[in-house]
Amino acid sequence: MRTIRDYVNHWAEKQPNKPYLKAPEPELQATFQELQENSVRLARFLNARNIQKGDKVSFMCPNGYQTTLLFLGIMYGGFTVSPINIAAQMSHLEYILEHSETKLVFASREYEEKVRQALQNIQRDVELIALDVDSKDILPDDKELPDFTLPEMTEEDDALLLYTSGTTGLPKGALMSNKNVVAGGMNTIEAHELTSEDIAYCVLTLTHINGEIVSAVAPMVSGSTVVMPHRFSVSNFWEHISKYKCTWFSVVPTIISYVYHSTDPFAEGYDLSHLKFGRSASSPLPESLHRNFEERFNIPIIETMGFTEAAAPGFSNLMHKRKTGSPGKPIGNEAKIVDRTTRESLPPGQEGEIAIRGDNIMKGYFKAPDKTRESMDDEGWYYTGDLAKMDEDGFIYVTGRLKELIIKGGENIAPREIDDVLYEHPAVVDGAAFSVPDENYGENIEAAVTIGEGESVSEEDLIQFCRDKLGKAKTPKKIHFIEEMPKGPSGKIQRFKLPEMLASQGN
Repeated sequence: MRTIRDYVNHWAEKQPNKPYLKAPEPELQATFQELQENSVRLARFLNARNIQKGDKVSFMCPNGYQTTLLFLGIMYGGFTVSPINIAAQMSHLEYILEHSETKLVFASREYEEKVRQALQNIQRDVELIALDVDSKDILPDDKELPDFTLPEMTEEDDALLLYTSGTTGLPKGALMSNKNVVAGGMNTIEAHELTSEDIAYCVLTLTHINGEIVSAVAPMVSGSTVVMPHRFSVSNFWEHISKYKCTWFSVVPTIISYVYHSTDPFAEGYDLSHLKFGRSASSPLPESLHRNFEERFNIPIIETMGFTEAAAPGFSNLMHKRKTGSPGKPIGNEAKIVDRTTRESLPPGQEGEIAIRGDNIMKGYFKAPDKTRESMDDEGWYYTGDLAKMDEDGFIYVTGRLKELIIKGGENIAPREIDDVLYEHPAVVDGAAFSVPDENYGENIEAAVTIGEGESVSEEDLIQFCRDKLGKAKTPKKIHFIEEMPKGPSGKIQRFKLPEMLASQGN
């Protein structure tokens, strides 16, 4: 089985009445049989609008019952799903709608007008269908739809077109086949030893590869269940996990930080006895936050590392073997550390660029062969742009991003090293270092932090805190206090936006 349709059909036959999806807002659920039935109806609905196999269909909606069924149902029908980040700025939204060649967009009521406005600048007809995200029925009765035979599918057929936020310029569209998407789900299952008895809790958006593959596809492929609220909320995080008896969750470090600084679930009377582990991805997890979270809640956090271009999972710590400070070893694919210039493999302990290869690696960037050639070679290796070292056991230690390195007086400084120290301070919920131009050093270091509710700390104290742990050369010359960090769809801090944001605020 190598297509989304294969797995939906398999579980619909084997365990038709088992819930695949549970949505808390409102209380709705879909069994595997209902997932199959909704997917077939959706295919008939799209075919009636002259949408053919492989055509792009988009949605711009918060997580939940309808969005999950749309995400899987579009791929089931042989179409290509192209989710749109609900936080996309207008210029990017217009670009994605045009570049993706999408033929139809589902939009929840809250984003309907934004999509409608963007479509006015598109030079072709794109149908817009507005959804009430709290309704169970999103499609007309079957009697209104013409007969339709599902097209044949293979594992190489397009399934997912996902646009990456990137650090500069316009987003790139990573095009993935059914094989890529299924492999991403299988790699998640292997890394975390998931079974059909597991229940995942998903708070990461279905417009980001992590939420899509790790939290939606992996449970579908494994025949298990996913709980899907509209969005992350500190106030109901533990409540939902307790109520639905979730066995694992997938989040990002910023969410771990917010949850750590929130209320005590045990004092609230929540039952977490069924919770086996939490999963962290999308950006490095500071060691101090990792350690403090586990000590406070007695819940193992499995650090991982993924890529949009690799259908999410790339590296993971194992359930039985973890190394703090490392996102783990390759799972379901090959990996190597290479010289940034020659792309030749480097021995353990030497820093270089991460390259990975496997069934999960994308087909390429949509309508961008030059960008594909820059990132992939003829042997199937994808060069990630991340810097790391690999130890003798195959575990990697990320040292930074090629594009994020701060070069101060000729010295390469990884912002992550500074981030980790900022997170060690008990008052800091979010922290990110970034570079600024400097007449003397070429570049210098500044940082931005968000302070926890009821906490207080001065800029001078934080700078001294950093100096004590990092030394003078790596200590930020200035620290900005802000209410909220700029973040991408997964919750990952977008440090490249900080200088412009702070400048606009007069900082």
